[in-house]
Amino acid sequence: MIVQFLVGIIIGGIPLSVSLLLAGLGEMFTQRSGVFNLGVEGIMMLSAFIGFFTVYTIGSPILGIIAAMAVGALMGLLMGLVSITFKAEQGITGIGLFMFGWGLSGTLFRVYVGGVTTIKGIDGINIPVLSKLPVIGPILFNQNPLVYVAYILVPVASWLLFKTSWGLKVRAVGTTPAAADTVGINVVKIRYQSLVIGGIMAGLAGAYLSICQAHLFADNITAGRGFIAVALVYFGRWKPSGIMGGALLFSMAHSFQRLIQVYGINFPYEIAVIIPYVLVIVVLALTWKSQSLGPLALGKPYDREFRG
Repeated sequence: MIVQFLVGIIIGGIPLSVSLLLAGLGEMFTQRSGVFNLGVEGIMMLSAFIGFFTVYTIGSPILGIIAAMAVGALMGLLMGLVSITFKAEQGITGIGLFMFGWGLSGTLFRVYVGGVTTIKGIDGINIPVLSKLPVIGPILFNQNPLVYVAYILVPVASWLLFKTSWGLKVRAVGTTPAAADTVGINVVKIRYQSLVIGGIMAGLAGAYLSICQAHLFADNITAGRGFIAVALVYFGRWKPSGIMGGALLFSMAHSFQRLIQVYGINFPYEIAVIIPYVLVIVVLALTWKSQSLGPLALGKPYDREFRG
C-alpha cells in the first residue's frame, strides 16, 4: 500500500512538473542576462489560449504548440521593448505583462469560444515492453512526449549557459554589463535574445497545460505556475539542475495532496490543497540568502551612456 502510494505520487508528480520546469528554465536565461520578468504567468496564459485555439480551429496540436511558442516570443519582445529599450522598472513592467496576457486570453476565450470546450491534444505515449516494467515502467516509459522534451532541455540548457560563448555573454551581461560592453558584447542584443528564449519556453509551458495536460482552456489554467516558476529560479540558484529539483519538489507535493483525496485518507482537504503553495513559501524563506549568488545586475536597466 505504501509503495503503491509513493509510486502514485511520482507518476502523478512528473507530468505536473513540466510546465514549471519549462517556464523556470526560460526565466533562468532571462534573469541570467539581468532582466527580472514577472510576466511569465501572463505569457503562459495567453500562450495556453492561443495553442488551444489553434487546435480548436485547425485541429493540429503541433501547430498549436508552434503558435503558443511564437506568442511567447512576441511577449518576450514586448517585455524587452518596455524594460530594455524604454528602461521602465522591470518589476512593474512584468506585472503589466502578466495583466495584459491574463486579461487578453480571458477576453478572447469568452468572445471566440464562449465556454469550456475540449480538444484533441497530445496524449501520453506507451513505450512497448518498457512501460510494463515494474515501478519504473509507468514512471519513465508512459509519459507525454513533452515530458521527455522538458527533461532533455535541462542538460541542453546547462550546456548552453555554461559551455558556449553565448552563455558566457549572457552571464557577463547579467553580472557586469558595463564590463561586458567594453569588450564588445552587445548588452541590449543579449538581453533581448534571453527574453525571447524565456518567452518561447513560457509559451511552450502554457501550450503543455492546454494541449497536453488538460486538453482544454479555462480561466486560471496556469494557477500561479508562472509566479512559482520565477520563485524556482531563486530556489535553484539560477542553475538548470536546481530548477528541475524545485519543480519536482513542488509537483510531488501537489501530487501528494491529490492522492490523499483519491485514497480517501483521513486528512483535512483544505490543508492538503495548500501544502504545495506553503512549501514554496517555506523554501523561499529558507533560501532567501541565495539571492546574493544571483546575477549582480538583475533588475537594473543598463544605460550605455552612463555605463550603469
